[in-house]
Parts: sequence; structure tokens; C-alpha cells
Amino acid sequence: MNTPLASRPPFQKLLYPLLLAIVMLLLWQGLVTEFKVPVFLVPSPVVVAQSLIQNFPSLFMSLLYTLKITLFSFVMATVIGSLIAFLLVQNRFIETALFPYIVFLQVTPIVAIAPLIIIWVKDTTLSLVVCATLMAVFPIISNTTQGLRSVSPGLLSYFELNHASRLQILLRLRIPSALPYFFGALRISSGLSLIGAVVAEFVAGTGGSDTGLAYQILQAGYQLNIPLMFAALLLISLAGFLLFAVMSWLTRRVLSAWHESEMNPA
Repeated sequence: MNTPLASRPPFQKLLYPLLLAIVMLLLWQGLVTEFKVPVFLVPSPVVVAQSLIQNFPSLFMSLLYTLKITLFSFVMATVIGSLIAFLLVQNRFIETALFPYIVFLQVTPIVAIAPLIIIWVKDTTLSLVVCATLMAVFPIISNTTQGLRSVSPGLLSYFELNHASRLQILLRLRIPSALPYFFGALRISSGLSLIGAVVAEFVAGTGGSDTGLAYQILQAGYQLNIPLMFAALLLISLAGFLLFAVMSWLTRRVLSAWHESEMNPA
């Protein structure tokens, strides 16, 4: 019988993905070496690692800048998205009137409106944060609103029978019911914040001391320095994985004691 992922020992959760990564890297290295693929097309893992080590100081500073944009936008998306969700759930008329425009903003490609935001907002860092926030806020609004709506009708009737105020229903019933949805949105939004930051950096194309990993990729592409491009992409991927891992850990810490979605099966 298959063992559920949540009940497997921690070392298995790390060992299996690590073994798969090693196999894929060895396969990548072997194919590139066997077929003598040029470095400017697909560099080998060894060459990428060498480029990462050689350019680590500049790449690390760029990573910090990208993470700064990501974290600022993630916090803004969480705060703004939660407040909008609380507003929508209080009144059906407000939700009906505003939600189509929220969806319209979400489906508009960020690359289409990013140039306008960069022109309107003079500060480059703030403009990048705004772009990334717009990309990350919708999951917070959508999931949190759904969670606040997904309360037990019986419990809601019980609260109303005891003349609970709207604030009491929100704090004691709706918010606890919405937490699994909210933390699911955080896992999605954290990755979208990083994607939004990178996309906004691509559109801005700014140089100087405050540059992110997207600028490093652009410069590497202009110079045909493909190993450096792969190294920057690797750091972006690792940053995204780290953000998801942190959000997953936070979800388990908050929900594992009382919610069945994160409780280990017996």
C-alpha cells in the first residue's frame, strides 16, 4: 500500500527528490559531453556551476534586489488582497460590482501595463513593486473570499441565533474557516510575486547598482554568456522553491494542530 506523502519520514521527502536531481544532472552532463553540444547553446552543469562561482558576488547582490522586490510586493499583495476580500464578503452588492474589474485586472498581461506603471511611478523600485503586486494580489483576493464564504451553514445559523454581530461572525467563524484557503493563496502568491518582480525587471531593463537577476539575464543574453544566464535562472528557481517551502512550513505550523488538511494520518 502506498504511504501518504505527509506520513513519510522527513529523510525520504528529501532523499527522493535529491536522487532524482542527481540522476537528471548526470544525464544532462552525459548528453552534453557525448554530443559535444556548444556552450553557447546548452552549457553543462559543470560549466554552469563554474559560472555561478565566478560571478557569485554580482549574482548574489542581484538576487538580494530581486528578493527585496518580491518580498515587498508579496506583503503588499497579502495586505491589500485580504482587505479587499474582507470588503467583498461583507456585502454581495460590493462583490458583484467590483469582482469583474478585479478579474479584468488579473487577466491583463503585466507586460502590457508595466511600461505605463514604470512611466507613471518615477521611483524604479516602487514601480517594480507595484507591477509585482498586481500580479500576485488576485489569488489572495479570490481564495480568501472563497474561504470567508465557505462557512458551515449550521454554524452560521447558530451564530445568528445567538445574535452575534457581523464582526464576531467574521473573527470567530469566517476567518478560521478561511485560513486553509488563505494559506493556499500565500503559496501561490509568493511564487507570483517573484515572477512579477522578474517580469517587471525585464520590462524596466534598468542598470546601475540596483539591478535584479532579470538584468543579469538580459546582459548575459546580449553577450551570449549562456552559462551566466543559466546560473541566474538557477538562482531564480531556487528562490522560488525557497519561498514555496517557507509558505508550506508556515501552513503546517498554523494548521497542523487543528485542521484535517495538514494533520498527519494515523
